[in-house]
Amino acid sequence: MRTDQILPRLERVFARLDREPERPAHLQTPRMSRHRVVLLGATLGFYLAIVVAVLTTSWLVRLDWQVMFFRPYEQWPQLHAFLDYLVVLGQRGPTAVMVAAWLGWRSWRQHTLRPLITLGVALLLLNVTVGAVKLGLGRLGPHYATQIGSAELFAGGDIFPSGHTANAVVTWGILAYLASTVVTRRVLSVVSAVVSLSVGATTVYLGTHWVSDVLLGWSAGLLVLLALPWCEPLIAQVEAYVFELRARLRSLVEAGQVPEPLTGVLVPLLSAGGKWRLQRAAEPAAGPAEAQEPAAPAPPAAPSPAAAHHPAARPALHVTTRPHLIRSERTPATPAGSRRPAHAERAPSRGAAARPATGG
Repeated sequence: MRTDQILPRLERVFARLDREPERPAHLQTPRMSRHRVVLLGATLGFYLAIVVAVLTTSWLVRLDWQVMFFRPYEQWPQLHAFLDYLVVLGQRGPTAVMVAAWLGWRSWRQHTLRPLITLGVALLLLNVTVGAVKLGLGRLGPHYATQIGSAELFAGGDIFPSGHTANAVVTWGILAYLASTVVTRRVLSVVSAVVSLSVGATTVYLGTHWVSDVLLGWSAGLLVLLALPWCEPLIAQVEAYVFELRARLRSLVEAGQVPEPLTGVLVPLLSAGGKWRLQRAAEPAAGPAEAQEPAAPAPPAAPSPAAAHHPAARPALHVTTRPHLIRSERTPATPAGSRRPAHAERAPSRGAAARPATGG
């Protein structure tokens, strides 16, 4: 796709974002309620219990080995082809692209960047928390285990907790977190729970994760979702900063402090569908004395190369603002009414001209 095709589309996107946010009146930004705090504390306790159980090589580690020796992929081989595709719903790259595309459309429809910024904050929290535990504990997966009955910790692995499972919980759960209605939020919560449970069970079936890896992955993803209301002030600040940065770019373009090649790229992005246009300032009108005896124009002097690139040598620019009219308020491109002349003014047809005025 060429640049002249991309810029008009981006211009329409920014024009949509310039309008006031359109959030449903019944939908409020999620807050850290008492119920959510209790659920967060219970999930955190469950998370720590799993970590302690693996560190102490308890019954949970024995269960890991029993399931590994059971080899579910050999017990039900007919499911292998289907589950190879299902596990993709937990991979970070494909799922992030799909969900970001949907939330990008939501941002365009609601004239706000909050859905996309919320997704970015959630993925950042997920990568930091899960990645730190993975690298800190260094657990090996079932296919790389070296000692039967061991927890396989601090061996240079990166399998605990399960990244596929945690990513499925966060990526699909963010759709329920940002749902527009209460009913939609409940439905999407159930759907995201089924998807994340299926992805976690699939990794155990394929033998790529221990059971304890999946349990900790579910807990890690749920902790991120439950903690998101604490990040809402930060999300609002980031959104305000993005629009403030755009306003600064406008002021720099208006002041002529941006190089000409870059100005040609920024103006379509900042114009917001015609609400903001950059034009050259008109020269001041001549006075009475100058109007009676106009002076002969002097030949233009060739500017030096250094003066040509100086900001003061550029023509003055100013911004004109005009209201954005909806379709029904715009002046029609063609005059109203039929383009054909009235019946009495129409020219006679060829057949009528050939006939005599009276009968034969």
